Amino acid sequence: MTTPEPRHPRRLTLPPRLLEIVRFAGVGGLAFVVDVGTYNLLRVTVLEDKPIGAKVISVAVAMVVAWLGNRYWTFAGRRRASAPGELIAFVVANLLGLLIAAACLVVSHYVLGFTSQLADNIAGNGVGLVLGTLFRYVVYRRFVFNSEPREAGPARPPHPGRG
Repeated sequence: MTTPEPRHPRRLTLPPRLLEIVRFAGVGGLAFVVDVGTYNLLRVTVLEDKPIGAKVISVAVAMVVAWLGNRYWTFAGRRRASAPGELIAFVVANLLGLLIAAACLVVSHYVLGFTSQLADNIAGNGVGLVLGTLFRYVVYRRFVFNSEPREAGPARPPHPGRG
């Protein structure tokens, strides 16, 4: 009688683009938690009576977290050699994404006349967030983290005698 071969669990492998999207969503989720957590921490401590200052700081901290996560995890194989240039492009992309969310809120609130808090949240934090996030993903991929994809593993310099 033969013994059956041991069963090995199958590893779930995702297509590269889907894995990139999952990582992008994970980094965005972490940045959201950092933003909300930092904002609330600042509001109950050093910036108790300064909600705008607390929000500016929390967004800045969350943006750095998002940049690092996307640079070293989501788009690790596509990051630029110049980190400062990449960071500037990243900040510009985020500001444009913010304008998209704000535009959704303006249209809903001032043009369409949906002025309730629920309507403002749906427009700004629902529709605006989704459209801004889609915009950021495309812009990050095309303009921010836009070096040619590198293979996994260390890059080797060309052999001196080969051309």
